[in-house]
Amino acid sequence: MDARVAPDPSEQPARSEQWFITPEGESRGFIQSHALEELWFHTGTACNLACPFCLEGSKPGDNRLQLMRFDDAKAFIDEALALGVKQFSFTGGEPFVNKDIVRILDYALKHRPCLVLTNATEPLIMRLHQIKALRDCANALHFRVSLDHFEASRHDDGRGKGAYVEALQGLRGLYDMGFTLSIANQILPDFSKEVVSQSFAEVFRKAGLPADLPRIEFPEFHPPGAEVTAPQITRSCMVDYQTDSSRREFMCAFSRMVVKSDNQCKVYACTLVDDDVDYALSDNLTESLQVPVSMKHHRCYSCFKFGASCSEMK
Repeated sequence: MDARVAPDPSEQPARSEQWFITPEGESRGFIQSHALEELWFHTGTACNLACPFCLEGSKPGDNRLQLMRFDDAKAFIDEALALGVKQFSFTGGEPFVNKDIVRILDYALKHRPCLVLTNATEPLIMRLHQIKALRDCANALHFRVSLDHFEASRHDDGRGKGAYVEALQGLRGLYDMGFTLSIANQILPDFSKEVVSQSFAEVFRKAGLPADLPRIEFPEFHPPGAEVTAPQITRSCMVDYQTDSSRREFMCAFSRMVVKSDNQCKVYACTLVDDDVDYALSDNLTESLQVPVSMKHHRCYSCFKFGASCSEMK
């Protein structure tokens, strides 16, 4: 779809009027997918932690999004392979709360490299002996670990006492097994970039990890369903401030995410919009790629302004 042409609502599945029109009556900006390069799986919103800032609202026993089972994931892995997918990625909740995660990873790694987002605390630590066997798979497994702050007390403020020490223990366990790692944290506006980089590097060195572990910094995404005021992204925004090349770099241009709710799997536009049913594009990947994706979610503005991306694909 040409970014200069808005999709015809009559040709789209039933969605709210806001999918197409801003509150001011302007045509929304849209992204057309050009390929399926990365497929994400939401393993479920159940987590061992209950962080108040969690963008998924995850906590122990939570079932806003249900646990993804092996048979659920396998069907989408197989379809994605037929579509030429390059990588599988997994998020939660905490993926290692899900009893099927190692089996799912073992199957996916037979075909493509995988990325797992984890808090690297007890659920992962208790499974390190199972995870070790994944080193022998045909493709590489990479872990991105959440470390909110370089100060233990600031990290534990949100995740609970001892979470910082556990995360470093999990990181070290994965590193000693030979897995590649990266770190995720929200932008720390009270410190300069140099101070943040140097402080994290010192933490890594003391933990016996490489000082130059890659870090991905994210803006504030807000909990699911939050009422957030953000600038509206119109069709002219996507034409005047974006190019064909830059539009292809939006995650919804090359990825999808599978979530399970009400005992049914649906394909969502990306990892950041599973709290809005308008973004449930289809029940299969092939059809989902044909649906132009509206830039109406408040998290879309983070992608538009900051180039935010959950992907680590090169």
